[in-house]
Amino acid sequence: MGAALARGSRQREEGVAAMAGAEELAFLDATAQAELVRKGEVKPVELVEAAIKRVEALNPRLNAVVTPMFDQAMAEASGDIPDGPFKGVPFLLKDLIAARKGVRMTFGSAFLRDYVPDYDSELVVRLRKAGLIIIGKTNCPEFGILPTTEPHLFGPTRNPWHEGRTPGGSSGGSAAAVAVGMVPMGHANDGGGSIRIPASCCGVFGLKPTRARNPLGPVYGDIVSGLIVEHAVTRSVRDSAALLDATSGPDLGDPYWAPPPPRPFIEEVGADPGRLRIAFTADARGGGEVHPDCVKAVEEAAALCAELGHEVEERALEVDVEALTPMFMNLWASAQAWTADGLAMMAGKPLAPEEFEPLTWALVEMGRGISASAYLTAVTGLQGITRGLAKQAEAYDLWLTPTLAEPPVPLGTFESPPDNPLYGIVRAAGFVPFTPICNVTGQPAMSVPLYWNEDGLPVGVQFVAKFGDEATLFRLAAQLEEARPWAGRRPPMAA
Repeated sequence: MGAALARGSRQREEGVAAMAGAEELAFLDATAQAELVRKGEVKPVELVEAAIKRVEALNPRLNAVVTPMFDQAMAEASGDIPDGPFKGVPFLLKDLIAARKGVRMTFGSAFLRDYVPDYDSELVVRLRKAGLIIIGKTNCPEFGILPTTEPHLFGPTRNPWHEGRTPGGSSGGSAAAVAVGMVPMGHANDGGGSIRIPASCCGVFGLKPTRARNPLGPVYGDIVSGLIVEHAVTRSVRDSAALLDATSGPDLGDPYWAPPPPRPFIEEVGADPGRLRIAFTADARGGGEVHPDCVKAVEEAAALCAELGHEVEERALEVDVEALTPMFMNLWASAQAWTADGLAMMAGKPLAPEEFEPLTWALVEMGRGISASAYLTAVTGLQGITRGLAKQAEAYDLWLTPTLAEPPVPLGTFESPPDNPLYGIVRAAGFVPFTPICNVTGQPAMSVPLYWNEDGLPVGVQFVAKFGDEATLFRLAAQLEEARPWAGRRPPMAA
């Protein structure tokens, strides 16, 4: 009996040690995981299996992964993997825009619950060439419209720092999954802040690249006159840079592309940023209120930048919000009508209003009422605002703002009542006054997780660079990451 108890005790200790090892492995960034594969210290199939187990354990509470690809991922991990920078590292694909051949893609909509594309998006081709193993697809709001992830089709993704709060959107499933250690990085896209918003809410790093830095083919050349860009949310700055190196660059037939960087982005991580000129503000143009926590996050970030030797000045770049808002909404509503019609063609079936959420359908109908002339007038007007901002920004290297006007809000905040289907989008405008302008201008911007409030909720800050200048963002981000590390923070749900 004593020997059996001793043997059982040893087995439990070994099991606890194995779990501790798996825990540490889960929170290594993608670069470190790939290095273990290159050294032969871990096999890709072991990385993928560990990620799958973590998804299975946490997803019933988190609801971040809506389409598992476990069998396919294990088969790929056991086979011949491209020898890219992230060989064998598990990855999650957002269920919006980027298609994986043979795997359901819903756009968060009941209308597409059974749609299966017969092609890979060019971005997915490049992700796989980088050696990444896609283990599933993540939750997003219908059509990616709202800054939260609560589609009626799949239900809400929960914030791993507080289960009653939003993880942000529209890439909330990916950000929550990275925050709890399911995967070290996950696909995200951004049309008004959808990389930066969930990065702020979940305490991870999120960089929105310059317009046309990453490809949108083969289906799209440009989406909504350049508002939409592709990239990822990551645990570390170096992962974001290395991934952008692996995926960026023009695709054959692209209508335009971002200016090529002078050297690989990964070489900017750790490079001396020099003495940067940084303008900061916590003032939401248009008179909206900004929560004191978000103001404090910016003030602390500005002070940290000054401590690091940068020239920091409080100044707001002037934006005519009264002119910008209706023009942006013209594009946004038109985009929903275009999306719905395009998806009907893809799915090969007519649109059915009852298969869409009330907010989405209200925007579709609004978009159908916008003339081609009004759309192009809005495009011209936004281009004029872009030129004006570019001139103002010449005096600075970076512009620092809150990422959001509030810490993560309760789930349900953006739900539209039956008698006011557009309420959600109006409420969203007060939550995200700082992020959409970078989609209008095409500038690169990042949300950096430097601050947590007294409730233990992450509150990101946004840095915006000149068009084409992700290099400066990566240099500063790496410096901030070293000065105030965030990788060691674990949300309660990860425990």
